[in-house]
Amino acid sequence: MNEQQARALVEARIAVIPDFPEPGVQFRDLTPVFADGPAFHALAEALTAPFAGRFDYLAGVEARGFLLAGAASALCGAGLLPVRKAGKLPRAVLTEHYSLEYGTAALEVHEGELPPGSRVLIVDDVLATGGTVGAAARLVERAGWHVAGISVAIELPELGGRARLGDRYEIYSLLQY
Repeated sequence: MNEQQARALVEARIAVIPDFPEPGVQFRDLTPVFADGPAFHALAEALTAPFAGRFDYLAGVEARGFLLAGAASALCGAGLLPVRKAGKLPRAVLTEHYSLEYGTAALEVHEGELPPGSRVLIVDDVLATGGTVGAAARLVERAGWHVAGISVAIELPELGGRARLGDRYEIYSLLQY
């Protein structure tokens, strides 16, 4: 399936919920995409296609990024690196703190989980302000791995995430709203 077909199939399955989580916000819910086998397959393929041959592992950012990276990993045969919220991993971790609109958060990966220099494609559901995927990218780099790119299902350009991440990373988004 080509990118245009994948985009149409995925977009047709996204549920739009007005005024969630607050008035004026149009929330785009990917769970109907996950429930539709062909749409989920198309999304998983679309997220890796622009980076084909340029990554060894997929990093799925908790929580919807796990679903997307897991599906993509199964399709392309690349390993999966879970990027977890703080306190969820049992072995020694590297931690990256970042700012949110209403506070701070942290992401973690197991130290030494991948070989040094591994090429990692970061996968998440949404690129909004860039805080979460930016933290994931810094974490990958601090671990001694290379960020092969960032791939998201949805980008919200008006929130400036791509600009905040700068030209450091190649960024792909299937849909933009």
